[in-house]
Amino acid sequence: MEGPRDLLAATGSDWDRRIFRLQVLAEAGARLRFADTWAKAEPRSSHALALLANVQALRAMVAGRDAGWSLMEEAWATCHAALDVWPHDVAPLVVMLALLRTHTPDRATLQQVWAEIKQRDPWNREAHHEVVTYLFPRYHGEAGEAMWWAEEQASAAPRGLPIAVLPLVVIAEDHRSRQERDQTAYGLTIHPWIDCPQIDHVLERWWRYRAPRPHACFADDANYLAHALSFATRHSEVLDVFDAIGPYATKVPWSYCGQAGELFARHRAWAYSPPRRRHR
Repeated sequence: MEGPRDLLAATGSDWDRRIFRLQVLAEAGARLRFADTWAKAEPRSSHALALLANVQALRAMVAGRDAGWSLMEEAWATCHAALDVWPHDVAPLVVMLALLRTHTPDRATLQQVWAEIKQRDPWNREAHHEVVTYLFPRYHGEAGEAMWWAEEQASAAPRGLPIAVLPLVVIAEDHRSRQERDQTAYGLTIHPWIDCPQIDHVLERWWRYRAPRPHACFADDANYLAHALSFATRHSEVLDVFDAIGPYATKVPWSYCGQAGELFARHRAWAYSPPRRRHR
C-alpha cells in the first residue's frame, strides 16, 4: 500500500487533488480488494478509509439503486469512520453527495452534507458538480432547477474559479436529454450554444483569471468551454483553450454531439487553421 499511502499523504489538505486522486485510485481498485485489505490492516488511517469509501461507493453505483442499497449503507458508514479519524477531510463528504445522488432523493440530508462541505472548502469543485448533477431532472431535480442553482453558484464564486463552468455543464446535459427525447427533430443543427451568454461568463469569471497551476479536473472544465465555443462557431477565441487542453479530449460533453474524438479533432483543426489564427 506504500504507493497510495505515500501519494495521499503527500497531497495533504489539497482537497481538490486529494478527491481527484482518490477517485482515480478507486476506479482502479473497485473490482480488486486492495482498498479493503488496506483499511482492515490500518483501521485508523484516514487515507485507507477515504479510499475504501470511494471504492464502496463505486460498487454501490454499479449495483444500482435496489441491489446496491446495502453497499450504499456500507459506504456511508465508511465515510463516517473516515470523518471520525480526520474530521476536516472533505473527500468522504463528496462521496456522500454521490451516494445521495445515486440512491436517495433525501434533500434534508443533502443540505446537511452540503453545509459540512461549505464549512471546510466553500468552493470545492467536485462537490459543486455532485450537487448540480443531483439536481438534473434525470436524478432528483425539477425542470430548470439545476440551471438556477448553477448560475447562482457561478455568480457568487470568486473570480478565477472553475465553478463558473457549471452552467455549461447544465446546458450540455439539457442538450443530451433533449436529443434523447427527440432524435429526429433536434440535433447538431439546432443546439443551445449559439448566442449563449454563459460562455462569456465562463471566459470572464474563470478562464481569463484562472490560476497558473491547473486544478485537478482542468481538462474536464476546459473541454466544456472548448466545446461550447466551438459549437458557437467562435473558433478564433477557442484557440487558447485548445492550446491549454493539448490532446486531452474528454468524452463529455463532446459525445453529446457525436463521436467525441472526431468532433474534438475537427474543431481543434478549425481553431488552428491559418485564417482564424491571423484574426486572433
